[in-house]
Amino acid sequence: MRLYGGIDLHSNNNVIVLLNEKDEAVYKKKHGNDLIEILACLLPFRKELEGLVVESTFNWYWLVDGLMASGFKVHLANTSAIKQYEGLKYSDDRSDARWLAHLLRLGLLPEGYIYPREERGLRDLLRKRSQLVRQKTSNLLSVQNQYARQTGSDLGAKKVVALLSEERGLSGLDADQALSVQSNLRVLSCLEDQIARIEKTLKGRVKLRQEFQQLHTVPGIGDTLGLTIMLETGDISRFEKAGNFASYCRLVGSQRISNGKRKGKGNTKNGNKYLSWAFVEAANFAVRYNQTIKRFYQRKKDKTNGVVAIKTVAHKLARACYYILRDQVPFDTTKAFG
Repeated sequence: MRLYGGIDLHSNNNVIVLLNEKDEAVYKKKHGNDLIEILACLLPFRKELEGLVVESTFNWYWLVDGLMASGFKVHLANTSAIKQYEGLKYSDDRSDARWLAHLLRLGLLPEGYIYPREERGLRDLLRKRSQLVRQKTSNLLSVQNQYARQTGSDLGAKKVVALLSEERGLSGLDADQALSVQSNLRVLSCLEDQIARIEKTLKGRVKLRQEFQQLHTVPGIGDTLGLTIMLETGDISRFEKAGNFASYCRLVGSQRISNGKRKGKGNTKNGNKYLSWAFVEAANFAVRYNQTIKRFYQRKKDKTNGVVAIKTVAHKLARACYYILRDQVPFDTTKAFG
């Protein structure tokens, strides 16, 4: 007897449903998020199980890793691509788990990528760096805005950095205002220390693999962006075409057409936000230092606007990187922007 399992995972519990080939539930029960408890209930069915589907929630690592280590074939469900029948009057965790198992049985399950466990920590560390950089920018802007609001003068980023070592009050600000700015400056100093610590660790532990070395030939992509693209992309062969990769990078528009008429838009947020950030960053550097790309950007900007133009450059860079990684060739400006 073949069985198909679905696990509806939450922050503190999960619901497991096992279906047979006739779509009949042979097991359905709610469990706490305890790996030993979950394995104890699943091990008697291991030989019959064709696979287990786990939702791609924020906390799937421990469950997927534990199940795979115990010999189960695990599938990670792409939850944003799964849609149940909208006419259902009632659904709960058991019906959700059953639906996952049902899709697996029919061979219709939209799957997510189970990132290799051995590199997952480094990828998440690089993501933490990205989060701290955003917080650093937020605090920097806060200092500049407070200073402009109180004095009417601009405070450049270099001047803000110079203020980090000052403990005295800022000219033009009273004691309360100065304390507010100094609070931001001390947070900025702490963030800079942590960012530098993470970057030092990353440089000492991970380098671009051979198949990603050609990324350095792309204008705008240096060590940090190269590592981001490598760790977020994983195996390039999982993307069938360049368009699939660009879509995963959130660099493709989304719209629904019926009978030649636009009927709305899809979810443009589907994909990897870190790759989206990396290619937009690369695009900003590329238009600054590569004349061919800069001319392309200016032509696009004249027809649309700066945001669309940068996104278009990022899209072209992402497509170019797909072929660079797939075919192991250097970047060719004329092919991408000629």
